[in-house]
Amino acid sequence: MPIKNLYKIISSEKTESGVFVKIHIDKDNPIFKGHFPENPIMPGVCMLQIIKEITEQAIGRKLRMRQANNVKFLSLINPEVNPNLTLDIAITEEGDEVKVKNISSFENTVALKMGAIYKII
Repeated sequence: MPIKNLYKIISSEKTESGVFVKIHIDKDNPIFKGHFPENPIMPGVCMLQIIKEITEQAIGRKLRMRQANNVKFLSLINPEVNPNLTLDIAITEEGDEVKVKNISSFENTVALKMGAIYKII
């Protein structure tokens, strides 16, 4: 389920392999009061949800994650320090499944790499 007002899309462009999106994280979102006060960190599950939502928008279909693999959180995302993220999402549709490979970064720092398989619902 989408987390209300967690992020907004700054720009989005279709690429040969999928979509390249820039987003802005709202540092004042209530999720950061619990994760963590005085040192807000983007929860990993929220990043996975954002990737799913952006993929759904790109293909115009609803998805349910079936499998996540090679999920690597490489850097903490602090929305007070680095609120702008770039998501490079490669999307491959195969029958009733969608395969995604994502690299999420801020400035010159890779924060997340992951692959996933979604079922079209």
